[in-house]
Amino acid sequence: MSRRTIRIAMNGVTGRMGHRQHLVRSLLALREEGGLDLGGGRTLWPEPVLVGRREDALRSLAQQHGLDPRAVSTDLDAVLADDSTEVYFDAQITSERLAALRKAVAAGKHVYAEKPTATSLDGALELARAASRAGVEHGVVQDKLFLPGLRKLARLVRGGFFGRVLSVRGEFGYWVFEGDWQSAQRPSWNYRAEDGGGIVSDMFPHWEYVLHNLFGRVTSVQAHLATHLPHRWDERGEPYRATADDAAYGIFTVEGGAVAQINSSWAVRVHRDELVEFQVDGTEGSAVAGLRGCRYQHRAGTPRPVWNPDLPAAERFRDQWQEVPDNDGDEATNGFKAQWELFLRRVADRDGTGPGGDGGDGGGDPGDGDARGQSAGPCPWDLLAGARGVQLAELARTSSEQGRRIEVPELVL
Repeated sequence: MSRRTIRIAMNGVTGRMGHRQHLVRSLLALREEGGLDLGGGRTLWPEPVLVGRREDALRSLAQQHGLDPRAVSTDLDAVLADDSTEVYFDAQITSERLAALRKAVAAGKHVYAEKPTATSLDGALELARAASRAGVEHGVVQDKLFLPGLRKLARLVRGGFFGRVLSVRGEFGYWVFEGDWQSAQRPSWNYRAEDGGGIVSDMFPHWEYVLHNLFGRVTSVQAHLATHLPHRWDERGEPYRATADDAAYGIFTVEGGAVAQINSSWAVRVHRDELVEFQVDGTEGSAVAGLRGCRYQHRAGTPRPVWNPDLPAAERFRDQWQEVPDNDGDEATNGFKAQWELFLRRVADRDGTGPGGDGGDGGGDPGDGDARGQSAGPCPWDLLAGARGVQLAELARTSSEQGRRIEVPELVL
């Protein structure tokens, strides 16, 4: 058994997502498993280097998780100048991301980033082109593709279950406390446009890649954005004016003619099984997918409901659906960790330590179950894919301002 260490600079790990999902539940989880199994008796051992502005917070994290106390830095330039650092990961506040990713690409590092990759399409495209020219591996977090519920939905799509897809309806969100008498569950910058906040910038990149990967490229968007709660309280209990949208209502057309309607809101109280749900209706069947589960109803088993407002409903509609079975260990999958594994395999392939270096047989589709021991294959979630998400959010904002439907041009490098 041979083990290769890979140093990963992680910027933004003191934030909620950077710490919980990327550091703890992804890279540290891999270390707890003994490293990433590359097959053939080879293992990749991730060694995080914690980067940020607050040295005391970084050192506290390193101590908490048993990391080398020397692998902490407030000097990003110095970390990127270190030849032993191979990968740069960014989970900073959105407005800081582009400049740091530019530096990492210029330093020849492989880059992996939270979305959105930039606050503007021009910046996101510039970054994608720079990474392509530099010849580095690059990826953007698209965690929803790796959710157990959406993996099951993808299985139905690939199997032709739906026939011709007619529509997709999505509901996402929950009530984020204003922060006055109960503390908010999300940071205050999320509600300040000047800091890169706004639900359209946060969530429409997700909806772009979900629709793109499952149903086809988004070809048009019509959106309405709202700031339902204009007054909030920050982490210090100080009131501030919310300048960013906290709800976005979108209608999208997709290649092939399907229509998608997706509501996103931080000002909605949940009355559904999961915090995000997608219903897909097709000529041959329908399905409803959430974070973990997916239920389906085939054409042949569709009941015949009759509208009669004079009598109480005698049917239990939810009981008329079947569960997609957990055939591939979907329920045990953490979406962030699964995508980290695929990205690190790609980096390992670069120097021949991965399975691609000795004739790996491809794979790595998010819906394919465990790709352990296989080459990652072509990357569908690179910085160009990240730019598509920024583009959709930008066009949705324009659509809301102008009150019209807008075509979505196809992006090329």
